[in-house]
Amino acid sequence: MEPCQLSATQAASLIQQRKLSAEELVRSCLARIEARDPTVRAWLHVDPAMVIRNARELDKLAPPGVNPKTPLHGIPWGAKDIIDTADMPTTHNSPIYPGVRTNRDAACIGVVRASGGVILGKTDTVEFASGGRKALSRNPYNPAHTPGGSSSGSGAAVGDFHVPFAFGTQTGGSHIRPAAFNGIYAIKPTWGVVSREGVRMSSMTLDTVGWYARCVDDLMMAAEAFRLPKTTEPFNAGPESLRVGVCRSPVWSAIEPAGADALALAAKRLGDAGAIVEEFILPDPFNHLHDAHADIVQTEGGWSFLPEYLSSYGILAPDLRDKVENLRGVTPEKLLASYTLADSCRPVFDRLFGRGLDVILTPSAPGEAPEGLHTTGSAIFQSMWTLLHVPCVAIPVGRGPKGLPVGIQIVGPRMSDTRLLGIARALAPVIDTDPQAPLRELWH
Repeated sequence: MEPCQLSATQAASLIQQRKLSAEELVRSCLARIEARDPTVRAWLHVDPAMVIRNARELDKLAPPGVNPKTPLHGIPWGAKDIIDTADMPTTHNSPIYPGVRTNRDAACIGVVRASGGVILGKTDTVEFASGGRKALSRNPYNPAHTPGGSSSGSGAAVGDFHVPFAFGTQTGGSHIRPAAFNGIYAIKPTWGVVSREGVRMSSMTLDTVGWYARCVDDLMMAAEAFRLPKTTEPFNAGPESLRVGVCRSPVWSAIEPAGADALALAAKRLGDAGAIVEEFILPDPFNHLHDAHADIVQTEGGWSFLPEYLSSYGILAPDLRDKVENLRGVTPEKLLASYTLADSCRPVFDRLFGRGLDVILTPSAPGEAPEGLHTTGSAIFQSMWTLLHVPCVAIPVGRGPKGLPVGIQIVGPRMSDTRLLGIARALAPVIDTDPQAPLRELWH
């Protein structure tokens, strides 16, 4: 196994034992990028000489006999190109900002650097992570298909072993969906618990920073660095003690056969492992959250892109202009009603958990990644959870009929991030048992 193929926790253990250096790991990742990125096209900016220099400096900080100060020491990360980095351009994949450097790090980049992590480069994204130009990134399993979006390059980079960690962001389904399409793990934390300072915003009340990895232990290692919320009831047991609600959600009509098979197979595997698995139906007000999310995204996006609309109208993407011009026709009254609905549903959702429910199991995407780079797939199975501000963890399940990965997500109440990751660690070995296997053969 090449170092670039290691999980973050495996690599961290070898670095701690002095069996792998930060420079060796970085060089392996760079070699993988050189070999594969002409096809996958995950990256917008990589400076190999600078990255190797940075890795060597980290190796000097932890010479033999001195333990690295955190497990993230020497571990490479990709950064979605809407996230500011002091030493690299932040272009937002927009013709408005070619080669622009902010000369500062976003807060999430600062946490990684202060923890000894290596920012390997900037990954491609949908323009402003909102609309307009699509990323050039391709699905590692079939380059004729999308890797999802808007965190397109980040999902593809982790899925194709370019880097063990990468940052994504989510306004609708921009983070969890690429995890499903690339066969990897992800956490979208509770809204607001990871600072968004230095991240280009398109929706102040929805945008959330998360990360991709190759296993739950990796997600947890980063969660420690970011000090995600810890409840008074951590989860350290097995799946047999869990009460799992299978939620098809109010948008089930959009499901595809591969997505339905993934959910059914995950539920069956959990039931066979001893979990109490029951159908879970959300109360009626939740049926209207998808439309409320659309109203909020369109309106807040209009507010966010007003500066570019005024200064760079001719090269601002038409669908971003549409947000500024409010082509959806969202009135102040309708917007307030959408905010009020979301505000009222959040505490109701939190109270659903307790004696009768530990976690929700629900689709992370309609099915396999669609063909073509003109689309990043549908966010319909994530938007409600994003609006509820709840943490979500993506777990792979298997392959659909086209041989592409399909996954599910588990969801918990707000501020239950570390408990949800503990549950994910118990469920993942049961759900993600045979990632190469066709779902339909297993389930049917």
